[in-house]
Amino acid sequence: MYFRDRQQAGEILAERLAEYRDDTIVVMALTSGAVLVGEPLKRLLGAELTLMMSRDIKIPGEQSVIGTVDQAGGFTFNNMFSTGELEELVMEFHNQIEADKFNVLADIHQVLGQAGLMERHALTDKVLVVLSDGVINGVAFDAAFNYLKPIRLKRTIAAAPVASIPAVDRMHTLSDEIHVLSVVDNYLETSHYYENNDIPSDKAIFKLLTTVKPVPGVARKSRRNYT
Repeated sequence: MYFRDRQQAGEILAERLAEYRDDTIVVMALTSGAVLVGEPLKRLLGAELTLMMSRDIKIPGEQSVIGTVDQAGGFTFNNMFSTGELEELVMEFHNQIEADKFNVLADIHQVLGQAGLMERHALTDKVLVVLSDGVINGVAFDAAFNYLKPIRLKRTIAAAPVASIPAVDRMHTLSDEIHVLSVVDNYLETSHYYENNDIPSDKAIFKLLTTVKPVPGVARKSRRNYT
């Protein structure tokens, strides 16, 4: 399944989630691209939209992600590695990993100071949609649900337009319910699944997050220009 753009994917997800339009819904996007997917849920379902800031930490000299730092300073290891592999990597690269965690957390806090994003205590007793624009391994969802552990939620929903099979398995484990429009066996980079990959600037993304939400209504039918 391919999508014209992230907004179209969001309109389809809004249809799938229309039963929650009378609930107090918060959509927590995991990436800037996910904010674009979440905007139709805000517009069509009256959901609140926020962004969970996180940054990946990569193994020094490689592209593999060892873990993710969230905006509260929590660190989540990549569950694709075994415990033994993680122990070896941490032992070998401990100092570099700790330095990277410090630096990315400082970067996150700088962005948060500009954006004024929703604090996690504001999510209490809400229906929460944790949303990505594409999921290859589920590390971001692990980080998100670790971040949410102190919060009592009414229901948790993991959602994405496209995800790999291992990621879907992980999403099932973490949440009460999942909505994935396309499950792929051989996941390519997320941009592959969208014809239009334009991502606005941080300033434009933050504007999408702070504009007043509309009165909740029934999600309109999207134009199904996907295959």
